[in-house]
Amino acid sequence: MQKNPDQCQFVVTMESIVGKWKPSIIYHLLQGKPLRFNELRRLLPNITQRMLTLHLRQLEEEEILSRVIYPQIPPKVEYSITEYGMTLAPIMEALHQWGVTHIERKKLGEAKKEQIPASDD
Repeated sequence: MQKNPDQCQFVVTMESIVGKWKPSIIYHLLQGKPLRFNELRRLLPNITQRMLTLHLRQLEEEEILSRVIYPQIPPKVEYSITEYGMTLAPIMEALHQWGVTHIERKKLGEAKKEQIPASDD
């Protein structure tokens, strides 16, 4: 079985940025302001603490975000997008625009279905 190198690169990309919460985390950090853990939790109210921790660690391992620990009591930790992570900005914008278009398309499709009169066989 031959492997398609282009597909492998695509899979690696998708594993790095896709998940229920990763795109939202990346989106919020792309706004440019470093965020603390609890700030991210407020921005993503349905995420669990465990899942946020897991995704933050994975994004840090991928060097998409950086984690800075300030030596104070209580400890202060901030997350920010890295220069490398900033390269995702056009990709995330394209995904956002596609999503907007897709939602509108679905709404139009649903509206058309509602306008079709039921047949009285």
